[in-house]
Amino acid sequence: MKARRDIFQALADPTRRAILLLIAAHAMTPNAIAEEFQASRQAVSKHIQILTECQLVKQEQKGREIYYHINANKIEEIDKWVEQFKKTLESQFNELDKVLSTIKKQKK
Repeated sequence: MKARRDIFQALADPTRRAILLLIAAHAMTPNAIAEEFQASRQAVSKHIQILTECQLVKQEQKGREIYYHINANKIEEIDKWVEQFKKTLESQFNELDKVLSTIKKQKK
C-alpha cells in the first residue's frame, strides 16, 4: 500500500502513538486494540487505517482474524531521519557549553 498521508501528521495524534506502543509489544486484532481505548471500534479502525497508509503498521491474516504489528523498518527510517537533527543539536549544545564555560572563567 502506497503511503498517502504525512507520516508526522499520523504520529502527531496521541491515540495513534498509543496504538503503536500497544502493538510494538505484540501483534493485535482491531477488536483487541479497540478494547484498550475509550473509543468506538470504527474510530480505532480509522486510526489503524492511517497508520497502515503511512506504512507504520502492517497487517497479517491469521485464519479469520487480521493482526496488526509495527513496521520496524519504517520506524527505523524515521529514527535515522531524526538522528541527524539530534547530532546537530548535540553539537550546538556542546559549543554553547564551551562558550558558557569560557564566560564563567572570565568572570572569576
